[in-house]
Amino acid sequence: MPALPTLRQLSYLVELADRLNFRAAAEAQFVTQSTLSAGIKELESLLGTQLVERDKRHVRLTAVGEDVVARARGLLAGATDLAEAARSAAAPLAGPLRLGAIPTIAPFLLPEVLPPLRRTHRELKLYLREDLTGRLIERLRAGSLDVALIALPYDTGDLYVRELFKDEFWFVAREDDPGAREKEIAIRKLDTGAVLLLEEGHCLRDHAIAACGPRRGGWEAKVEATSLPTLIQMIEGGLGVTLLPEIALKAGLLKGTRLIARPFAAPAPSRTLALVARRTSVRRRDADLLAEFFLEQHRRAGRPGVPALRRHTPKA
Repeated sequence: MPALPTLRQLSYLVELADRLNFRAAAEAQFVTQSTLSAGIKELESLLGTQLVERDKRHVRLTAVGEDVVARARGLLAGATDLAEAARSAAAPLAGPLRLGAIPTIAPFLLPEVLPPLRRTHRELKLYLREDLTGRLIERLRAGSLDVALIALPYDTGDLYVRELFKDEFWFVAREDDPGAREKEIAIRKLDTGAVLLLEEGHCLRDHAIAACGPRRGGWEAKVEATSLPTLIQMIEGGLGVTLLPEIALKAGLLKGTRLIARPFAAPAPSRTLALVARRTSVRRRDADLLAEFFLEQHRRAGRPGVPALRRHTPKA
């Protein structure tokens, strides 16, 4: 049998591909720069081809290197799944679990579910990461995350999806806005020209655009927010109105502001919160257990939301 690359060598290469800097990659792998460099050279010698172009200023992957990195990510994810399957065979929701969540969900849902989760599952060691949906999905596929908390609709491809509940959008504006006089807002009558959004990359932006429909001149805005708190400040400054998810309002996002929130007339626009995992991962079972736990805590807290209780397992 021919000599094969080691997982350590592949891990070095993937880290370097992510950072394109030998020193930073070595620090992330907790080795010296010379150790990482030697490991990659050994890998190149083993494969009989150059994977990385090096000079004093830049680090680049060759075409072959990019292909090897893509394959290495899959191999490392599979190895991670194998190790986790062995560790979690005896007990569910135990050991290290890397959970990702998007910034329009994490600060509003996690504070109500994580404390009781830690109390009831003391063997579970949670590692949290907040990021945009696209990057969470990438990390999930690469094996550096086990489960991600996102909002649908979103193209999840072949990932396993466990829906939680619907989260309706509300109209938010200043108290002197004409919409403040309405008990509920008809989405078709909304002045889309006044709607402010988060910057591109946030799925909440895409969900709001889908709810509002086409806008004259398109949705390329001169004013965009990088976060929900910034968006709130813009609305308070009289720059426009917006759509915000119900869980954010119930968590007190508008507390201390001069803004009002009004529901939309039925059928109200909404998003669906969901947990996603790799189909082949043993953590898929934990995603279901987390979903049940999240739903139970959500009900106990008296939060809104219509349970979806649907599982999507795309065909291979």
